[in-house]
Amino acid sequence: MVTNVFHGSCHCGAVKFTVRTAVEPALRCNCSLCRRKGALMSQGFAREDLTILSGEQDLTLYQFNARVAKHYFCRHCGIYPFHQTRMDPTRWRVNIGCLEGVDPYSLEASVGDGASLSVTGANEMP
Repeated sequence: MVTNVFHGSCHCGAVKFTVRTAVEPALRCNCSLCRRKGALMSQGFAREDLTILSGEQDLTLYQFNARVAKHYFCRHCGIYPFHQTRMDPTRWRVNIGCLEGVDPYSLEASVGDGASLSVTGANEMP
């Protein structure tokens, strides 16, 4: 697995970051959130490999189900740039579509079974 440093941003450019990660093999997830957002994700990386250059105050946090994973979205354009994972909260993944110079449609991707991690009834809003 080859890691590189990439520059990335949300759609409107409010959130800008760099990340050291591998983009292949890429991953999709079949949980209810990932299925809806349709993102192609990088391999997992340590939090210290992600540097938010600007716009940290423009990020909003969304958590659901077991409320372990932390999914971040730009509050202006709604794009998901990265998240902290549920399976291993010390690992993060980035939305490959947010990375400069990377064509997400050219990458092979597997599907992770996040749906099997759902807690019955936990998706209901309080």
